[in-house]
This record gives sequence, C-alpha cells and structure tokens, in this order.
Amino acid sequence: MARSNRLVVPEAKQAMENFKYEIANQVGVTLKQGYNGDLTSRQAGQIGGNMVKKMIEDYQRTHSTK
Repeated sequence: MARSNRLVVPEAKQAMENFKYEIANQVGVTLKQGYNGDLTSRQAGQIGGNMVKKMIEDYQRTHSTK
C-alpha cells in the first residue's frame, strides 16, 4: 500500500517542517525538535487542520479566476 502522506516534491520537506512550527506557534502549541508524542490529539489536530486550511487559502488566492 502506498503512503498517502509522502511529499510529492521531496525538497519541500524542510519548508513543510518550518510551516508546521509556524502554525504550532500561532495556535499556542510548543513543539520540540524531533519526537512530539506527548501532544494531545486536539493539539496535533489544530496544527494539521490549520496547515491544511492555510494551504487551501493560498491555493485559492493564487488560482483565483477574478
């Protein structure tokens, strides 16, 4: 079974990592370098959900047909 969370552009890995820390900071979650298994599901969901939300907003802004 193929992994659905692999990056299409492997070079984007560091950018996504930076983005994750930026969003975590915005929602008030402190991330450590490396393993963050002590996060609650709610905290992890806030980070991931806000990352997706911002990526969709950016896509819509750059692909607007206005």
